[in-house]
Amino acid sequence: MKRVGILTSGGDAPGMNACIRAAVRTALDNGLEVTGIRRGFSGLINGELCRLDRRAIRNIVHRGGTILETTRSPEFETQEGMARAYQTLDRSGIDALVLIGGEGTFRGAGVFEEEFDITLVGVPGTIDNDVYGTDYCIGFDTAINCALGAIDRIRDTASSHERLFFLEVMGHHSGFLALESGIAGGVEEILIPEYPLNIDDLSTRLQEYLKAGKSGTIVVVAEGNRPGISYQIASAVKKKVDMESRVCVLGHLQRGGSPTARDRILASTLGVAAIQAVLEGREGNMVGEVKGDLSYTCFKDTWQKKKPLPAGLTSILRLLSE
Repeated sequence: MKRVGILTSGGDAPGMNACIRAAVRTALDNGLEVTGIRRGFSGLINGELCRLDRRAIRNIVHRGGTILETTRSPEFETQEGMARAYQTLDRSGIDALVLIGGEGTFRGAGVFEEEFDITLVGVPGTIDNDVYGTDYCIGFDTAINCALGAIDRIRDTASSHERLFFLEVMGHHSGFLALESGIAGGVEEILIPEYPLNIDDLSTRLQEYLKAGKSGTIVVVAEGNRPGISYQIASAVKKKVDMESRVCVLGHLQRGGSPTARDRILASTLGVAAIQAVLEGREGNMVGEVKGDLSYTCFKDTWQKKKPLPAGLTSILRLLSE
């Protein structure tokens, strides 16, 4: 083992740079050379490489996004694309590859390692927090705090104008972000993909809040597969509830910004663990953190197994919203 490569793939997440920094420092400390792959799997296919030394990672721990940049690569899903990616690794003398990303990244990595002889180790980085095998993904805590800040500000306006607000946060197939930011913000309703939406039931509860004298009501909505779905929900509710409403879609605001302390520590811990996993021969796994301890999950499980919402939080959701 002489050289390790690092790439970031899929959506960017605050803390990715802290993870890159930790991985590079650990690799160098163990006598390894480090090569960065720019623009994810697309850069791997096209040979977009850069040297990562101590100078390259200086003063990046506090920066959002990723210095390596990232893309989603349909070409990597083809046999030809994977073959070109492997040729890049072979020509460059890269013996192992650390991949920072979400379940889509690990799905591709699982196929890649089955087709070619390459050592791969993953690190979970996604604000959706939907990767099985780790309690928290890099970027999730920062995204929660971004959403929470918006909830606190919307609360002021909702109360002042006695309005109903629908605040939409990210979360394709999971409600982690909506659930935790909503509970932290003390909102009245949280709509997540894990629970089917019934407009009649939602409208009844909103009407009850209005009768109870609440001066402002906030509904946090996970975007699901359709960003902007809050507008459809608000339109349907308006037909049943006599209350003026507004919609606020946070969108990509949640992805940017300086990572929180919690995300920097998690990213640093997992960055170190990824290089140690490479050195220990734990290829084909994602390193994560479960109940405060390091965990190792094979790539197939990271996307085939459904990560459950925290049972404790779902059980108190209704109690705290009433």
